[in-house]
Order: sequence, then structure tokens, then C-alpha cells
Amino acid sequence: MQKNERHSVYVNNTYSIITPEQLKTQFPVTHLEQKTIADSQNIIMNIIHRRDPRLLVICGPCSIHDVNATFDYADKLKTLSTELQDQLYIVMRVYLEKPRTSIGWKGLINDPHMNGSNDIELGLKTARHMLVKLIKIGLPLATEVLNPYIPQYIGELFSWSSIGARTTESQIHREIASGLCTPVGFKNSTNGNFSNAVNAIHAAMMPHRYISINQSGQVCLLHTKGNLNAHIILRGGENPNYYPEDIIGCEKKITEAGLPLALMVDCSHGNSNKDYRRQIDVARSILHQIKYGNRSIIGLMIESYIYPGNQSINLSSSTTQYGVSVTDACIDWKTTKHLLYDLHKELKPFLINRISGDGMA
Repeated sequence: MQKNERHSVYVNNTYSIITPEQLKTQFPVTHLEQKTIADSQNIIMNIIHRRDPRLLVICGPCSIHDVNATFDYADKLKTLSTELQDQLYIVMRVYLEKPRTSIGWKGLINDPHMNGSNDIELGLKTARHMLVKLIKIGLPLATEVLNPYIPQYIGELFSWSSIGARTTESQIHREIASGLCTPVGFKNSTNGNFSNAVNAIHAAMMPHRYISINQSGQVCLLHTKGNLNAHIILRGGENPNYYPEDIIGCEKKITEAGLPLALMVDCSHGNSNKDYRRQIDVARSILHQIKYGNRSIIGLMIESYIYPGNQSINLSSSTTQYGVSVTDACIDWKTTKHLLYDLHKELKPFLINRISGDGMA
């Protein structure tokens, strides 16, 4: 890391860090692994457009902070996903950046030591090394896009991406989404408003030009084609929004906007009233809605880890409880497994009828 001169009264220093090209040289993926990622992206696209009847399940920790525990969880999830793959397409949450309402830990990339030292170059190296190893396990991966430049370092390793409730209204994030190689979900606003996410989907489907960096780390102008695989994520707000009347209201807004009728439900956050145990209730409600004929819900998001609940970030690494989230509380592995088994068993007679002949709902 090279220190550069001070250039602003409010900027202490600037530092040069590793370029995307250099990082990828250190932690490459093989052609076979690239094909595996592309295949999983295509599967998710087919689910969104009703060419694949399976339910998409984005499942895993709220955020990644412990690499060893991440691999432990990934091994469990891979075994389960293989067993249930005829009805559920399971993608592991690997969230490496965390948006903060005020202040707090910003995630593995921004602060890998979890002590405020913000060794971002180490965070990038740790993240890419871990992602490459997870891909070798055979899991498709999901993340949230936050920093505009991070996709240049690791974006090609993911099969699905999200834009969070705080950034769905951001023009730059809509532009970034328009050029992502993955399908992308936009969350409704923190107050529960659908319209901003619908507008974001429409914007992301269009071509854009914006300033970014290239693989050599140079400032460049990116020209995107537009992402035709964007969809909404209902995450609740001031009130939950996963009930049948909420789903119908969202479907109406999507249809009025002339967009593909596809939506995902986040079982956590506002939909669980921030009680991680209520994720089960949300998932069961979606199960019943699909059984009673809903065709617009293409997937669920579940915050799940090895052990339940969460713990304070203000702990030293030597005393941090293994396999417990340091951000949002999660359901434990045993509960996760039972829930996914139930979804698989009960949805089996119903999902096959959700394929549309023209690939649209």
C-alpha cells in the first residue's frame, strides 16, 4: 500500500491499493469454475423468468466475519442443497459489506480485523481467497453490492446480487446493477415503499454510462447493456409486507410498470419485525401462498448460521462465540435444515405448475 500526498482539508491521506487485475492474478478461478458460475447465473435467470419451476432460496449468515465458520456452514449447506435441488435452488449468502444506518462495523472487506483498523487491502484479499474456495465446494454465491468499485474485484464470482433498502434509490447503484453479470434484486425502501424498487428495476434494465475503474485500477467510463434479470425483494418496513394483500399490491405496481412479474420475499428484517425466530412464520406464509396459487414469488431470503441469535461486535476475536452472527440475528442450522426440508416436501406437488410457456409469469 503506497501513501500519497494530502490533497484536501477534510482528507488526511490517500493510499494506493492493489488493483482488480493484481488481485485476480493472486486468486484466480479456472475456466471450469467460470463455467460453473455462469451455469448457476443462468439457472437463476430461468427461475426468474419461469423457465425453471424451482424456488430460489438465498440462505446464509447476515454477514461474513469468520472464514473458518463460513466454510463449516458452507459444507453443511452444500450437502443439503444437493439433496433438495429438484425443488429448491439454494444459493449461499456471502455478504462482505454492511450498510450502516449510523455507524458500526462495515463488514469483512472494510475491516477484516474487526477493530477499526480498516485494512481494506487485506479485506479484499481475504474475501476473494475465501470466495474462490467456496466456489470449489460447488456452491452458488450471493452478495449485496455496496461500494461502487468492489464488483471490479470480486463481482464475477457471484451468481446473484442484491441492492439494499438504503441504496435502492441511489442512481449509481442502479447504474452498477445495469452492468452486473448476475441477476439482481432490489429491496423495497426501509419504510416499506415499493415504488422506489420498481423504479430501480426499470432503470437497471436500461443501458447506462458512468465513471468507475477498470481492471488496471484506472478511472474509466463504463458503458453497460442493461440487466434484464432484475426483480424486487420485499423486506418489510414499518410493517411486514409479505401477507397476501401486500403481495397483490406489489404485483399490481410491477404489472403497471410493465416489468416481469417476479418477486422475492426477505424473511428477515421488517418482515420478521427484527425477531429472527419469526423468519419461520414468514417462510410458512409464503409456502401457503404458493400452494394456493401464487405464481409471482420466485424466491426467499433467510438469515441463517450455525448457532442462533447474534452477539456484540465489541468482543475480541479470542472471545467471539463461534458460528454466531455479529450483525443481524440468525436462525440456527438445525432450524434451517428443518425449514428447508419442509419447504421441499410441501411444495413438490405445486412448483411444476409454475412454468410459463413464454418464459414469463
